[in-house]
Amino acid sequence: MTTQARFAMWVVTVALPAALWAADSGTPRDMDVQKSVMTVRVFKVGLFSAFGHEHEISAPIQRGRFSESDRSVDLTVDARQMRVMDKDVSEKDRAEIQETMLGPKVLDSSQFPEMRFRSTTVEPAGEGRWVVAGNLTLHGQTRPVKLDVQAKNGHYQGAAQLKQRDFGIEPISVGGGAVKVKNELRVEFDIVAKP
Repeated sequence: MTTQARFAMWVVTVALPAALWAADSGTPRDMDVQKSVMTVRVFKVGLFSAFGHEHEISAPIQRGRFSESDRSVDLTVDARQMRVMDKDVSEKDRAEIQETMLGPKVLDSSQFPEMRFRSTTVEPAGEGRWVVAGNLTLHGQTRPVKLDVQAKNGHYQGAAQLKQRDFGIEPISVGGGAVKVKNELRVEFDIVAKP
């Protein structure tokens, strides 16, 4: 769960920059952090997974900028601002999940508060589509990532599958592995540039 949240942030930092770069402006543009949305979906597995919870995590963008002419994207997420949005759990359980996600077992947000993506290449992949490659720094580790982005009605949208272990995160497990978080998680984004 907390590992998935980390991966979600990673995806967010990759996907959002790609989306912003796709804008039609040749000058650097800021992301509209109030209108842009990034969501991390964490899934469960195990013998008793029916008794566990899948998690939906909001990963707000702190700041972001992209430039079509420079073919660059730079995006930052404050890990401390990520929020568990699960609707099918009690407030108490949601608070415990939140604490685990932000704590040392997963994001360790007090030691590593910033997640950042910087593009290395942005390549057209058809009309209204781009492939953005870059480096994501998460939990003190930097890894290369690649993301597909699609433009729709002024929004830059996409999704990516990430593996927690790729970033040194061991998926959370309870009951001797009877219920655990999957290594893979899904990050979805919808980015809007400021006018």
